[in-house]
Amino acid sequence: MKAIVQSRYGSPGLLEFRDVDRPSPGAGEVLVRVRGAGVDPGVWHLTTGQPYLLRLLGFGFRRPKQPVRGLDFAGTVEETGDGVTRFRPGDEVFGVGKGSFAEFAVAEQDLVAAKPARLSFEQAAAVLVSGGTALQALRDAGDVRPGQRVLVIGAAGGVGSFAVQLAKAFGAHVTGLCSTAKTDLVRTLGADHVVDYTREDFAAQRYDLIVDTAGLRSLTRLRRALTPRGTLVIVGGEGGRWFGGIQRVLFAALLSPLVRHRLRGLIARERGADLETLRELIEAGKVTPVLDRTYPLADAAAAIGHLHAGRAAGKVVLLP
Repeated sequence: MKAIVQSRYGSPGLLEFRDVDRPSPGAGEVLVRVRGAGVDPGVWHLTTGQPYLLRLLGFGFRRPKQPVRGLDFAGTVEETGDGVTRFRPGDEVFGVGKGSFAEFAVAEQDLVAAKPARLSFEQAAAVLVSGGTALQALRDAGDVRPGQRVLVIGAAGGVGSFAVQLAKAFGAHVTGLCSTAKTDLVRTLGADHVVDYTREDFAAQRYDLIVDTAGLRSLTRLRRALTPRGTLVIVGGEGGRWFGGIQRVLFAALLSPLVRHRLRGLIARERGADLETLRELIEAGKVTPVLDRTYPLADAAAAIGHLHAGRAAGKVVLLP
């Protein structure tokens, strides 16, 4: 099969589009013919090996442990392993697997669900990594409640576009922070108010919950925009070869016990329960993945570069 393969850390230009052996599903796994594969910011980090902390966390010190990139996918079941009872060949599915930047990928059956009928394969390929992160930020870390005022920083990004829709689905009053070019998109997501960070100060208002998916704004500035007992959830942040912005999460953890604000950092995990929740919300018409653009699988390097440059409004998807 054709796949995007990485043999060493470096720029996305080092990724190779070449033939590799087709994987086989093990016990409890399914083999999926990939019809779309989502690109998320983590792909850039795993490709470059930065921040270096990732290498110490078990992703491969000198070279990537997983040579084929990609997690999110949508496609059709090709083959099932022993013990798989939920799926059979031909089923249309979505979820996360091992090395989805390929014509075929293997996934644990618990991380796969039936593709929502109202979504195309391209849309379904962009759900769990970003949508699950947004869900965990709002529900698990943020404990969002109906009627709360919620600010989503990076509202037009992959995680942010899901966070705006999910916060509305949970009954919150949502403000989205983004650049001038993306304000119309954020309004279409259902945001009650949109702040253009190039022209306005988001801290002019107070919020019960802030979900920060982009940038490296200081804790001091973010806390200034919280209500007296508000919650901050830090999801994203770029910067630095060694820690990549994770220092804000560490500072937040140290500061939180000393102040009235709840300051949380989120390390999201792919969970089957989140996939089912997102599928139900999508089927109900409350959440729809936003696609910025698609690329052929062979152009994975260009897709990763486009996303990392911050130009994407919504998700980027590869088409094998």
